[in-house]
Amino acid sequence: MKLTVLVDNNTLIDRYFYGEPGVSYLIEDEGKQILFDTGYSNAFITNAQKLGINLLKSNFVVLSHGHLDHTWGLDPLIKLYTEAITESLPLNIPTFIAHPGVFDTKTVDELNEIGSIISQKKLSRHFKLNLTDKPYWISDKLVFLGEINRSNDFENKHPVGKVHNNSSMKDDYLLDDTALAYKGEKGLTIITGCSHSGICNIIEHAKKVCNEDRIYDVIGGFHLMNPKKEILDKTVKYFSEINCSNLRACHCTDLSSKIALSKVANLQEVGVGLSLEYK
Repeated sequence: MKLTVLVDNNTLIDRYFYGEPGVSYLIEDEGKQILFDTGYSNAFITNAQKLGINLLKSNFVVLSHGHLDHTWGLDPLIKLYTEAITESLPLNIPTFIAHPGVFDTKTVDELNEIGSIISQKKLSRHFKLNLTDKPYWISDKLVFLGEINRSNDFENKHPVGKVHNNSSMKDDYLLDDTALAYKGEKGLTIITGCSHSGICNIIEHAKKVCNEDRIYDVIGGFHLMNPKKEILDKTVKYFSEINCSNLRACHCTDLSSKIALSKVANLQEVGVGLSLEYK
């Protein structure tokens, strides 16, 4: 499997890409091309073009959850495909894989929409949709984890605004938040968006889905922005116990959390243009 960072908060020195507070990765495995999240704008498209990556070849698009910094790139993605069809360019029509709640309206404080601005109905006019809360194997080794089991006592205990579904409104605990796992020769590589469901919960869920206890790498946002001491302490303790070979905490992980994690794991830098390969 090959993973290329198309969007992250950080850009690498002497690499001339666009960064933004969002996530988008391009994954290639077993002849399949998977776009994981679309960031906040068209930056993932611009960066992909700079890297010589043709997004029109994508077989799948996976959404980690419905927040704006992961889904608002859907609008320029639709434009990309619409223009390609207009110009009769060769393309694949990808299948979207996501939790069924990913397109629900999400609000917080005075912000009337922090979720996707593209509805499920609108998106289905352009692409194929596979909305599921169950694990789904994209290839023999790469799996969409479905709805994450919240198994510990310290993560995902506080809602992020409200979620609106039909006529109901309730606290949003991000049940749509999920991740990918790659079952490689050296163990699991976990690929996350924001880890609202809890990075430790995600890893434990992935271990059960994949029937594999070894953790080789974890890349993505850990939802550790000025976390409470209990949450950070227990997260650091968890990573000290699982013997993770590599750790690439980025996006929504603050500096103090990275420093704490670096004391118990081999923390690596992440930025737009980074390319990683796994066997």
